[in-house]
Amino acid sequence: MASPAADFSKTGSGDAAIPMVSCTISEIREIIAGIRSNPEAVVGLVPTMGFFHQGHLSLMRAARRDCSFVVVSIFVNPAQFGPDEDLNTYPRDLDTDLKLAGREDVNLAFVPTVEAIYPDGYDTYVEPGAIAQGLCGQNRPGHFRGVATVVAKLFNIIQPDRAYFGQKDAQQAAVIRRMTADLDFDVEVIVRPIVRDVDGVALSSRNSYLTEEERAQAPVLFQALKAAEQAVAEGERDAVKIRRLMRRTIGQNYLVEMEYARIVNPETMESVPVVDRQALAAVAARIGKTRLIDNLLISP
Repeated sequence: MASPAADFSKTGSGDAAIPMVSCTISEIREIIAGIRSNPEAVVGLVPTMGFFHQGHLSLMRAARRDCSFVVVSIFVNPAQFGPDEDLNTYPRDLDTDLKLAGREDVNLAFVPTVEAIYPDGYDTYVEPGAIAQGLCGQNRPGHFRGVATVVAKLFNIIQPDRAYFGQKDAQQAAVIRRMTADLDFDVEVIVRPIVRDVDGVALSSRNSYLTEEERAQAPVLFQALKAAEQAVAEGERDAVKIRRLMRRTIGQNYLVEMEYARIVNPETMESVPVVDRQALAAVAARIGKTRLIDNLLISP
């Protein structure tokens, strides 16, 4: 176990350097206590489920710019998966993740086991309110309860000054902001822009599930969002008409099964009838067996 006075330099050398790795709650608390012995220390947390792509790495870079000590958590959280979802097949590659985190100068990777986060007898969960009911919450019951619970535990264990999330999961970010305020966590929640591939597809670990043919159809989600943005730029304000436009755009692709296309308040996730101020256009669809989501902030 590392002592508070431990040397937190990464192991390895050059591009092969990796962060220090902690797998237990007691150890990471001891490490953070050592960091906090410096009153000027600023601890940043990037919570992830691993299988890193450039979206994850952009969060690490932002944390590195803002903070003196950066922690990345890697934990595939079973509490946010439904019974018929992809918990057992979710992509994992810890060795590569640690190398990529090392290249972003991450100091510490927290890689707990399921038993560490949810020990025998665990029976306490954070239940988000109305903000979690629509959009993805409607089709993934219990998902945001699992998200809120594990993030609350990470905030309590690590006690970061700042925590970094991606805009791609806009509803998740809104749930976490609401939870942070409601439960008085002393954490600044920072939401960073979506990182996209050259064809506009939002980067996601689940993109690895797509076949070549399915991947060719994936840009239609972003195309639908851009069509909504263009309609607003040209003067359309009726959210129903904008939603229909997004649906028509997505419906042109034979492999894409749309789940929802909505215009919502970006803070509350409630549907808005008129786009008279900044709103969030959000879409979700299945391409083959893969569920993809995307969103775009639009303004009149």
